[in-house]
Amino acid sequence: MAEPMKRREWFKTLALSGLGLLTLRNPKSAWSYQANNKLNMAFVGAGGQGGGLANTFAGLGENIVALCDVDDQRAAETYKRFPNAKRFKDFRKMLDEMANEIDAVVVATPDHTHAVASVAAMKLGKHVYCEKPLTWCIREARVMRQVAIEKKVVTQMGNQGTGDNRLRQAVEVVWSGAIGKVREVHIWSNRPIWPQGIERPKETPPVPPYLDWDLWLGPAPWCPYHPDYLPFRWRGWCDFGTGALGDMGCHTMNMPVLALKLHQAIAEGKTIVVHAEHSGFNGESYPKWSIVRYFFPERGDLPPVTVTWYDGGQKPPADLLPGEKLPGSGALLIGDKGMLYAPGDYAGEWRLLPAEQFKDYQPPEPILPRSQGHHREFVMACKGENIKPMSNFVDYAVYLTEIVLLGNLAIRFGKVVWDARRGRVIGNPEAEPFVMRPYRKGWTL
Repeated sequence: MAEPMKRREWFKTLALSGLGLLTLRNPKSAWSYQANNKLNMAFVGAGGQGGGLANTFAGLGENIVALCDVDDQRAAETYKRFPNAKRFKDFRKMLDEMANEIDAVVVATPDHTHAVASVAAMKLGKHVYCEKPLTWCIREARVMRQVAIEKKVVTQMGNQGTGDNRLRQAVEVVWSGAIGKVREVHIWSNRPIWPQGIERPKETPPVPPYLDWDLWLGPAPWCPYHPDYLPFRWRGWCDFGTGALGDMGCHTMNMPVLALKLHQAIAEGKTIVVHAEHSGFNGESYPKWSIVRYFFPERGDLPPVTVTWYDGGQKPPADLLPGEKLPGSGALLIGDKGMLYAPGDYAGEWRLLPAEQFKDYQPPEPILPRSQGHHREFVMACKGENIKPMSNFVDYAVYLTEIVLLGNLAIRFGKVVWDARRGRVIGNPEAEPFVMRPYRKGWTL
């Protein structure tokens, strides 16, 4: 009888953590996929990260049936690797023409087009894997969650560290009480590694013949083409990217958010206060550096906690980790019985401090299911196996994204008091266009 009791306790813990990890309906009732066959996958964004994801899912044995990219040059290598995939520039046309041939859509575009592509796919009943951060603004993320619920599709955000079992173990260590009550967290990043704190270019060179600039802009405000915007450099521009926080927050904040159940503060509609200081913000590109402090209230029996984010070369005070040379990125959770230190972005390695105090420490028995890989979890769930990806839109990814994007609101306004129940900044109506920005004509969710 011991083993069944243990499994019931596992599931109870999962439910209390806010992570629904089991029980999916059978997707065969709505999609073209049939048991023991391959998924037919389409990609919105086929160059760069999208090309890498196409390789990953093809390596898992799935069919790459459609590739969509507005930049023929950027996507050229991927087109060569998958010559049988149909090619498109406009994802709306792809979804319209191939609605009956696609099981799952992977969205790997710049941040400002994540939501429009993902929502369009989900509304057609397609499973969606979307890169991080899930969206450019908070209300887009909430819409994505609602559509995922309504359409009962499988979803996954591309913060692949969630599928690392060492990260899951770190979460369990904190849940076990090994470092006690945590009231202070520090998270830092080596981003940005692209230009920020700069003004818009004034030149207006011609659009290259291989690029559809209007489609690249999508719902963002119109502006003349300039090579300073793409590829990759879009991350630093406010109209298109979400800066250092958006790029790496869903990775480096991931373990602390899960371990301290910070996403539950959003899910339960709590009020969260966020302050920011930075090198200067011109409204066009994100600051060269920023320090963002989140003040989270109690979550169940967990105490209030202050989470500080650093980027652009800023780091926590050195005396927090005496004798340690801080790497470019990392996370430090400070409890009243000890600390958990995870250098790097994904919490794939971690240790408890002080080292002497924990020299004989043994991690607790696993509570969270052990992963077969972040991308494989998505595929397994799409095929109707009894698993839900941990970073799905409904239970987790939307809340993590909201936390990250609150930092960008604070960078813009200095301070925000966020009413998570209503999804509004308290006392600052000027923030509303950045909670849900107006779309350019012709684009809707």
